[in-house]
Amino acid sequence: MTIWTKFIQYYKPYRWLFFTDLVCASVVSLVDITFPQILYYLTHGVFTRTAAEIKPVLGMVAGGMLLLYGIRYGCQYYITTWGHIMGARMESDMRQDLFDHYQQLSFSYYDRNNTGEMMSKLVSDLFDISELAHHGPENIFICTLKIIGSFLLLLFLNVKMTLILFGVTVVMILFSIYKNRKMKAVFLDNRKKIAGVNSQVQDSLSGIRVVKSFANEDLEREKFCSSNLRFLDSKVGSYRMMGSFQAGNGFFQGLLYTAVLVSGGYFIANGTLQVADLAVYALYIGIFMNPIDVLVNFTEQFQKGYSGFKRFMEVIQTTPEIVEKPNAVPLAQVKGQIVYQDVSFRYNQDSEVLDGVNITIEAGKTVALVGPSGGGKTTLCSLLPRFYDVSGGAVLIDGQDVRDVTLKSLRSAIGIVQQDVYLFAGSIRDNIAYGKPDASDEEIVIAAKHANIHDFIVSLPDGYDSYVGERGTRLSGGQKQRIAIARVFLKNPQILILDEATSALDNESERFIQASLERLAENRTTIVVAHRLSTIRNADEIIVINRNGIQERGNHATLLEQNGLYAKYYHMQFEGLDDL
Repeated sequence: MTIWTKFIQYYKPYRWLFFTDLVCASVVSLVDITFPQILYYLTHGVFTRTAAEIKPVLGMVAGGMLLLYGIRYGCQYYITTWGHIMGARMESDMRQDLFDHYQQLSFSYYDRNNTGEMMSKLVSDLFDISELAHHGPENIFICTLKIIGSFLLLLFLNVKMTLILFGVTVVMILFSIYKNRKMKAVFLDNRKKIAGVNSQVQDSLSGIRVVKSFANEDLEREKFCSSNLRFLDSKVGSYRMMGSFQAGNGFFQGLLYTAVLVSGGYFIANGTLQVADLAVYALYIGIFMNPIDVLVNFTEQFQKGYSGFKRFMEVIQTTPEIVEKPNAVPLAQVKGQIVYQDVSFRYNQDSEVLDGVNITIEAGKTVALVGPSGGGKTTLCSLLPRFYDVSGGAVLIDGQDVRDVTLKSLRSAIGIVQQDVYLFAGSIRDNIAYGKPDASDEEIVIAAKHANIHDFIVSLPDGYDSYVGERGTRLSGGQKQRIAIARVFLKNPQILILDEATSALDNESERFIQASLERLAENRTTIVVAHRLSTIRNADEIIVINRNGIQERGNHATLLEQNGLYAKYYHMQFEGLDDL
């Protein structure tokens, strides 16, 4: 019921459209039911008269019929046009809700789920839901009216024959219910399989440069072929199910017509039914059968829409792991003191990545985190803006637990520059302005100059309006990195996280970037994660972390004198060996 309750809620903003749609559907049904009744009246009361009496009535009949079908035209136009518009608006609302919820979900959700599958829920699933939203109530309402109306009129014509008809119809309904239960699972499997296809396409196309560099096009074809064939098998199964369902219903419809012919002939032979009444009865059988046929065909649409909405609800009902407290307060007048207080952390049920870590960073100071991969350096950084929450202990900014402040104010106070820079498809101006969407052109230029990227930008034919390509593919690694730095300059946060921001760059690019980062770090509390130890010599404190926790801490000179892990790593690099 929760699914249906949520589904019905999407009708509320458009309830007048919906009710008008149902009123128009009622009119269409009544007009369709009226024709056999008019024929019955004419054959029993008018056409038995003389020619002089019949002719004047025909004009009134023609005028009345034209009026009726003119009204039907207007109602059918409303149903087809505004009914679909209502469905499209509901689809748009659902898509917006789903996208908004995606924005609220924590990093852990994205760690577990594939982008292609999320796109499938956002696009293809919702199209089928919108079709169900429009056609579902309308089809059920129209068909119910026609079935009940025609059934009552059939009873009026001949009770015994109608009861025979009713018996066959009940068997047909039981058959449909049985098949529907089986089809529900099949269509849900369809949704999962097409999501797998989308996932494979997204994965392959996003990594197309890696695919081509390894000449693995054939491997990707095989992987796609496998997921594509799984979807095909699922579709074949659903069509077999639909085939037996529709063929079975067709068989029962044939039984209905057979029952009418045989019983009608029997009652005519006994003199309890007139031939003209059987003709009218046959017309009502057509009206009776048409909505049943519509409902049979609607079953596939219903199952697609229902399974799509069920998958939609699975996401909507996913609770974000990172949520604000009801009494959360804005983080105001940030000075930048950071305290990791007995911090522990684990991903899901995995072993602990951090255990009892204690670090204090005074406002305006720079602290570098070094050590082998997997030691928890990036995790420590991710806990500060609450990308993840601590398993134990607390992270404090200016004495306030980050869990007690609003997420927007917390993340607005922190700027992050990572090794893997993400640029949005659009212009350079748009990507820099992402740090402050309402920034003026002058502010954007100043930020670009601080990041040592202004001269390069103005050398481009389109300057700041130059298109960067998907994920910034038209720019080099160093250029993308400097745009990311300009973005943070524009944001102007009091706390800065530099997560291996220069590790993937050549020496010349590193010098440019390092100069920009040093300028960016001035008068800000800065946490630097670095493998290149040459970039952190001037840090106020260097903390060496491995899987066993904090091993050493001190400044560059002190740690070299200790001749411990840091000195070992430093000399390895100094001697030209591989990075950590």
